Amino acid sequence: MPTVPPPGENEYFIEAENASEMARLMQQDRLTTEGMGGVFPERADFSMLYDILDIACGPGGWALDVAFEHPEIEVMGIDISRIMVEYARARTQELSNASFRVMDALKPLDFPDASFDLVNARFIFAFMPPTAWPMLMDECRRITRPGGIVRLTETEWNLTNSLAYETLHAMTTRALKKAGKSFSPDGRNVGITPMLGQFLRQAHCERIQHAAYALDLSAGTKAHGSLYRNLMVFFSLIKPFLLQTQETTQEEFDALYNQMLAEVLSDTFRAVSFILTVWGETLTQH
Repeated sequence: MPTVPPPGENEYFIEAENASEMARLMQQDRLTTEGMGGVFPERADFSMLYDILDIACGPGGWALDVAFEHPEIEVMGIDISRIMVEYARARTQELSNASFRVMDALKPLDFPDASFDLVNARFIFAFMPPTAWPMLMDECRRITRPGGIVRLTETEWNLTNSLAYETLHAMTTRALKKAGKSFSPDGRNVGITPMLGQFLRQAHCERIQHAAYALDLSAGTKAHGSLYRNLMVFFSLIKPFLLQTQETTQEEFDALYNQMLAEVLSDTFRAVSFILTVWGETLTQH
């Protein structure tokens, strides 16, 4: 029988203190922000934002971009990884309005009630078992001021014309399903994006809105090289998880991995990533 972490257990399927993962997340941050058209593409008015929290900030890419673009806003980032937080702190340089703390988002957040005007969480499903979302959403609402915003961004990953990538992707989503880290009923996808609005409604947010983005990552685009490097690192890091869940063998994985890299580098490679941002307002105290 495959050995998988029990549903609900806090076990990120890539080691949180891994330096290669940190470098991958930095590149992913840049790719995502550029592809979405900025840190707040859906927002034009920042006059009522004074304090922002970024949950699972990783090496601090999004939080530092916000702090740089909006020096009038205080930005706090939290992450469970000490090396990520230390790296983010080292990158603050002259940004006196950015700070970072080590904190586990699966536990009560160490902030007083009504501390922030906006709470942001981007691509956090990887460490969030389905049973943990209600508590995190309650905590987000608790620490957000009345009239503030809770903002979630997630993706179902890439859609490509690479058979090897699609095979590895299918293995990954099935493994996540086995590990109790998926909302998909059959493991064909992650199933996180359809859930975002429900999370906010369950947290009693109001005026819920959404915006969708499509990132072209095909051969010949500016983002193609970043995607190649991201996939090269991601699948090498996720290999132990796929072997542990018995979704593949060493020999099969290595063959698919090498085939994927070749197909992604092909001039005929096509890929698109769909990203969904959903946000809601905390208009009243609950």
